[in-house]
Amino acid sequence: MSLATRWARFRKSEGGSGLALVSPTAIYAILLLAAPLATILLFSVLTDGYLVVEPVFTFGNYIETWTNRIYRSVMMRSLGVSVAVTVLTVLLAYPVAYFVSFHVQPSKKSLWLFLITIPFWTSYLIRVFLWKVILGYNGVINSGLMATGIIDEPLTAISYNVQAFVVTLAHAYAPFAILPIYVVLEKIDRSLLEAGQDLGESKFRTFLRVTLPLSVPGIAAAVLIVFIPTIGDYVTPNLIGGGKIPMIANMIEVLMLVRDNKPLGAAIAVSAMAIVTAVSLLFLFTIRKYLRGQK
Repeated sequence: MSLATRWARFRKSEGGSGLALVSPTAIYAILLLAAPLATILLFSVLTDGYLVVEPVFTFGNYIETWTNRIYRSVMMRSLGVSVAVTVLTVLLAYPVAYFVSFHVQPSKKSLWLFLITIPFWTSYLIRVFLWKVILGYNGVINSGLMATGIIDEPLTAISYNVQAFVVTLAHAYAPFAILPIYVVLEKIDRSLLEAGQDLGESKFRTFLRVTLPLSVPGIAAAVLIVFIPTIGDYVTPNLIGGGKIPMIANMIEVLMLVRDNKPLGAAIAVSAMAIVTAVSLLFLFTIRKYLRGQK
């Protein structure tokens, strides 16, 4: 049997049809995801030269990343901010999702979801600028407090610092956390809650022992959706922090474009991805019994 005949039979088979169906998506993913990632990995083990990347294999970039106090502190700061944003966002999102799911009439839930998605209508950049106006040294909060005589000079604890990062990012990612939690809460069988109360449990204990464990998959999705992108946020530190408190993305930008040290910038980027992966897997491993339905 010739090669052409075999190829024609394969194309007409079920496997060939399936491969043809997924090929465009696979090629798209390889070109836009796998290829850039492979390039970053390759750059991270090469040597930086004068205005050129020399094809000399080395682990020196990773050694520099983890031994240099500045790079290490920036990565830890980014991780801390991302964790704080994630915790704050989920704590604020859960009550909203719970209220919409359990206390809003079914006919009005779509309206509430519509209102929750309104922040998506405006650019992320515009929302960050608005928080800069609110939290700034001469912003709305400081101006209002000074006008009422509560303070004599502007507060510095709410502007150009890590706390401002956390507030801004928590607001920006709140809808991303509300929606997955709401979807899981909607799937909870209400008869389970009624059964718990019929057996003498209070509403609060029923929530702790039934509702909360069953909603863990939604919480896990919200945590990952918020945690993964915020650790590499670039815009907020530049605008809210005035560029004075760099995060990991800002450090990578400086190394790649300003100092022209692409191998070191790539090594820091890969290290950041490794941190995100490790923390995410540790989180999922910790709550694995809830994700499996406590079997």
